[in-house]
Amino acid sequence: MNLNTDILEGKWKQLKGQAQQQWGKLTNDELDKISGKREELVGLVQERYGYARARAEEEVDDFLTRYNN
Repeated sequence: MNLNTDILEGKWKQLKGQAQQQWGKLTNDELDKISGKREELVGLVQERYGYARARAEEEVDDFLTRYNN
C-alpha cells in the first residue's frame, strides 16, 4: 500500500510525536529533517533498525494507515 506522500507531509507536525513513540531510535532532529517524506522515513527506519526495505515499508505504511485518519 502506497499512501499519498502529500498527506504525510501535510500532517507531519501532528504525526511526528507518534513516529517518535513508534520508532524510539529515531531522533527528533532526524524526524524534523525528513519533513514527513515517506521514502525518507522508510530509509531511516531501515537504517536504524537494520530491517529489510520491505519490512521498513510495511511498518511505515501500517503506521500511516493507523494515524492518517
